[in-house]
Amino acid sequence: RRSKARNKKKQEGREKSRERQPGEIEARGSGTGNGRVVRALGPGRMKPLEKLLKKQSSLLAGPRRPAGPPMLPGLKEPSPPLSPGPPDTPCQLLGRLLEQLLGAPRSCPVADVYLDDLILTHSLFLPAEKLFQELQQHFLGTSHYSSPCWDQSDLLQRKQAVLEVLLHFMQTYKDILQEEESSFKLIKDLYLLVMKDVALYPELEETVVKLHQLLEMAELRVTEDSAASAKQVKPLFRHFRRIDSCLQPRVAFRGSDEIFCRVYMPDHSYVTIRSRLSASVEDILTSVSEKLQYSEEPSGRDETLILVAVASSGEKVNLKPDEDCVFTTLGINSHLFACTKDSLEALVPLPEEIQISPGDTEIHQLEAEDVANHLSAFHWELFKCVHELEFVDYVFHSERGRRETANLELLLQRCSEVQHWVTTEVLLCESLGKRTQLLKKFIRIAMLCKQNQDMLTFFAVVLGLDNAAVSRLRLTWEKMPGKFKSLFRKFENLTDPCRNHKSYREVISKMKPPVIPFVPLILKDLTFLNEGSKTFLDGLVNVEKMHSVAEKVRMIRSYRSVLLRLDTESTPNHLQAKAYVRQFQVIDNQNLLFDLSYKLEPNQQ
Repeated sequence: RRSKARNKKKQEGREKSRERQPGEIEARGSGTGNGRVVRALGPGRMKPLEKLLKKQSSLLAGPRRPAGPPMLPGLKEPSPPLSPGPPDTPCQLLGRLLEQLLGAPRSCPVADVYLDDLILTHSLFLPAEKLFQELQQHFLGTSHYSSPCWDQSDLLQRKQAVLEVLLHFMQTYKDILQEEESSFKLIKDLYLLVMKDVALYPELEETVVKLHQLLEMAELRVTEDSAASAKQVKPLFRHFRRIDSCLQPRVAFRGSDEIFCRVYMPDHSYVTIRSRLSASVEDILTSVSEKLQYSEEPSGRDETLILVAVASSGEKVNLKPDEDCVFTTLGINSHLFACTKDSLEALVPLPEEIQISPGDTEIHQLEAEDVANHLSAFHWELFKCVHELEFVDYVFHSERGRRETANLELLLQRCSEVQHWVTTEVLLCESLGKRTQLLKKFIRIAMLCKQNQDMLTFFAVVLGLDNAAVSRLRLTWEKMPGKFKSLFRKFENLTDPCRNHKSYREVISKMKPPVIPFVPLILKDLTFLNEGSKTFLDGLVNVEKMHSVAEKVRMIRSYRSVLLRLDTESTPNHLQAKAYVRQFQVIDNQNLLFDLSYKLEPNQQ
């Protein structure tokens, strides 16, 4: 009886499964005789991922359907509704943004994000000149953009929307407006048009006052910079190693800034030139030739000179005449050489860069707390000097040169310099006991930097200790206490790149500002966005890519939203520690580092 009851239930279950539910279809496999019922997604059903993508794209591109609820929360539903089909060409995307700003309340987070997305990433699909031309046409009412909502709005609302975009652009670019000369001129032209309309539209007066203040600040900054350039020359890293210059707070570099630089000859004599940071190779060679002629040295008057970057390892890079801003692209111990093509092969690195005598260095007399705090304070200064748009220019506009990314280049150089500093200091310590103590000090410095939320220095110190020339010192590592070994293993796990730096991303996601992130990873993420997706698809802007790039920039902005405050002046020798961490002397030649390593602990094999 029990068996018959079980069979009866199974039979009823089979009959129910054969009955098709609404929205289901029958699919028959080619190799089986039975049909299997597959539930199909009806028009009212959607997978969770598809819902998420549809929601994100609607937030970025605006309404996509002729009817339904508003696609941007907080904005009024346009009446009549927008025509179907997303207007995603560059000019239409700007028009859609202005249209969304028409009905936006005074403070609408979603509209603000949409506006910020376009301003941060417009250079990817809409150059500044074209952007201001379109804004000027919208302001005058001569634009070809048309939609029911836009056409029904009055001219005052349109002008207010245009001014809101213009204000946000100036607030974002305010520190680098002087570098965008053509854009700055177009802004002033648009400002003159706005001033003519103030009498007709008194409602614009408040916005015009803000615009006037931003323009005055930008023009004043240009005047101050031009006056300061005649009095003071900004020092770059390792330039003459002047203590007075390295103790000064770091300021942002611009392409128009002037610096001193040494250009060497094949016999290691040099001339000192004063040049703009954005100077081209041709400009530098012209200055060098003038110096050589003035000093009446025969080595450059008759033959054409070329400019070569020579690294400490002996590697040579022949720089092209049209390359610009080469000073910030040099390696740690690289130097510029001016020579003829015939003497190119004879160039050798400067002797002082490959002859550093071992012995106790200054790091042994300094406390780990002082070194860590001064490192974090200095790197915070460098990080604050990098404009948020330099990250976009570095990845997406690298072919235009490095004029716009000088501060980011210097920060990346510094990260590499700290790595080589750690390796150099360990390998210059000949005593086994002192070398072990130095390893402990560096591990403690890494721990303190992590506590300061300075992940850039933390990574650099750990990667410096992970250098193959240091990690092979078996006797040195065995002599270190177990708790330091365990702590360093945790640090190695945190810097492990496996699973797309999962451990690091989890840690930094829990940190609150101020934070100094590991900048190379941000550039890696932006490079992935650039190479992994197209900016245009059939002439339409990829708004998902635009939003993802802008999110990365906003993340950088949030890291710097609070000032970093560290106690760096509580110890008597704080000036000594400050000068030390800002002017490292390092070996970046890996072959030389291995030579020092094998002298300390020869290969047992």
